[in-house]
Amino acid sequence: MDRLSSVTILPDTFQVPRDDIGDQIGLIWQQTKAPLMVPVLKLMVVLCLAMSLMLFVERVYMGIVIVILKLFRRKPEKKYKWEPMKDDVELGNSSYPMVLVQIPMYNEKEVYQHSIGAACGLSWPSNRIIIQVLDDSTDPAIKDLVELECRRWASKGINIKYEIRDNRNGYKAGALKEGMKHSYVKQCDHVAIFDADFQPEPDYLWRTIPFLVHNPEIALVQARWKFVNADECLLTRMQEMSLDYHFTVEQEVGSATYAFFGFNGTAGVWRISALNEAGGWKDRTTVEDMDLAVRASLKGWKFVYVGDLKVKNELPSTFKAYRFQQHRWSCGPANLFRKMVTEIMKNKKVSLWKKCYVIYSFFFVRKIVAHIVTFIFYCIVLPATVVIPEVEVPKWAAVYIPCTITILNSVGTPRSLHLLVFWILFENVMSLHRTKATFIGLLEIGRVNEWIVTEKLGDALKTKSGAKAPKKPRIRTGDRLYLLEIAVGAYLFFCGCYDFANGRNHFYIYLFLQSITFFIAGFGYVGTFVPGP
Repeated sequence: MDRLSSVTILPDTFQVPRDDIGDQIGLIWQQTKAPLMVPVLKLMVVLCLAMSLMLFVERVYMGIVIVILKLFRRKPEKKYKWEPMKDDVELGNSSYPMVLVQIPMYNEKEVYQHSIGAACGLSWPSNRIIIQVLDDSTDPAIKDLVELECRRWASKGINIKYEIRDNRNGYKAGALKEGMKHSYVKQCDHVAIFDADFQPEPDYLWRTIPFLVHNPEIALVQARWKFVNADECLLTRMQEMSLDYHFTVEQEVGSATYAFFGFNGTAGVWRISALNEAGGWKDRTTVEDMDLAVRASLKGWKFVYVGDLKVKNELPSTFKAYRFQQHRWSCGPANLFRKMVTEIMKNKKVSLWKKCYVIYSFFFVRKIVAHIVTFIFYCIVLPATVVIPEVEVPKWAAVYIPCTITILNSVGTPRSLHLLVFWILFENVMSLHRTKATFIGLLEIGRVNEWIVTEKLGDALKTKSGAKAPKKPRIRTGDRLYLLEIAVGAYLFFCGCYDFANGRNHFYIYLFLQSITFFIAGFGYVGTFVPGP
C-alpha cells in the first residue's frame, strides 16, 4: 500500500516544477541580479555619465564660441587677407593661378550632366582652368554618356579632360590620386574637388582662390553644403538637422579657433603643394578626405571654412543609401583614429593645444563617444534601470544634460524645431548602426574598408533645371512601418515627459518601452546587421 501511494504521488511531484517555472526564473533572476547585474550596471552608469559630461562640455564650449563669433561678426575675410583677384595689364591672364577641377564619379547616370555642367560654368579665365572628369564607372553605357558629355563641352572651347582607369583600386582616393599623376596637372597651383552631385555657383573660384593666393600658410578653403532636396521626405529633413549643426557649429568653431576641422571630401579647394607635402591621397581608410586633412594639419598648414559660400548637393533619400553612408562616416573616422593617434601625439610641428584638440575633441568625443553614449546610455542603461531599481541615475544625467545637448544641436536648423522629437528618436535609432560601425573601425574587423557609393537620384536637381522627373511613390511599405515606429516612440516620449513633469515615477518605464521601439526600428528596417551587397 505504501508503494502504491508513493506511485500516486510521483505525478504531482513532477507537475510542481512545471507550474512554478515562472517563480523559479524569478528566483534565479533575484539571485543573480545582486552579485552580477547590479555591479555591472552601476559600472556602465558611471562610464556613461563620464561620457555624457564629455559630450556636454564639448557642446557648451562650441556653443559659446559660436555666440562670440556671431556677436563680433568674425568672418574669414576679416581674419585672413582677402582681396578680389585683379587683372594685370602686363601679365594678362597668366597672373591668375592655374586651377584644376576634379569630378570623381562612379555610375552617376542621374547627376553627371549637372556636375559637369556646373564645373564647366565656373567663372575663371578659360586658359587658367582644367576640368578633369575621373570616371570609374563600370557600366559601359554610362561611361559612353559621360564621355559624350565631356566632348560636348570640349567642342565649346572648355579645357576638359576625360580620364578613366582599368580598376577601382582605392575607390575615390585611388581615382583622385591617379588624376594627379597626369602631366598637365604639374602646371596647376590649386585643385578644387566636387562630387558628382555637387553644383558650385559660377563665382566659387573668385571667392575661394584669393584666400590661397594672399595667405601662403593656408592649404584648404572649404565651402558649406546646401541641400537641394532637404524637403523631399522626413528622412532628408532629419539629415539636414544633423548636417546643419556640423557645418554651422563644428566646422565654424574649428576654423575660427585656428584649431582643426576635417575636409568634407568635396566643395573644397586645396593648394597642390600642401596636398603633396602631406603625402597625397591614401586609401587606407574610407575617409580619405579626413585622412588628408589630418596629415596636412600635422605639417603646420591652416584651413579656412567659408560658411557663407554654399554649394548645392543632394541628400540620400532612401534608408538603404543613408545606412551605407553612415556606416562609412562612422567606421572611417574611428579607424583613422586608431591608425593616427600615435603619430599625432609624437608630432613636433604643431602646438600641444592643437594635438589635444584633434585627439580629444575632434576624434574621441565627436567621432567615438557621441555614438557610443547615445546608444549605450539612452537605449540600454537607462531602460535597464527599470528592471533593476537598485541602480539609480541622477535626474541631471537622465534629463537635463540630454535636453541641453539637444537644444544646442538644434540651433543649426531653426526651421525644423517642430521636428525635434522625431529627430531625437531618429538619431537614437541610428546610434545602433553608428556604434556598431565605430567598433568595427576601432577593432579593424569585418566591413572596415567597405565602400558603397551613395545612391543619387537627381530628382531635385532635375526639377531645379526645369526637367520633369518621372513620378514615383516616395513612401514605401517599409518606410511607413519605420515612420510608424518613430511615431510610437514619439508618443511614449511625450507620455514620459508628461509624467515626469507631474512628479510621477513612470518616466523610465516609458523610456524602456521607447527603447524597444528603437530596437524594432534598428534591427527590423534599417538593417543594421544585414551585410552590404
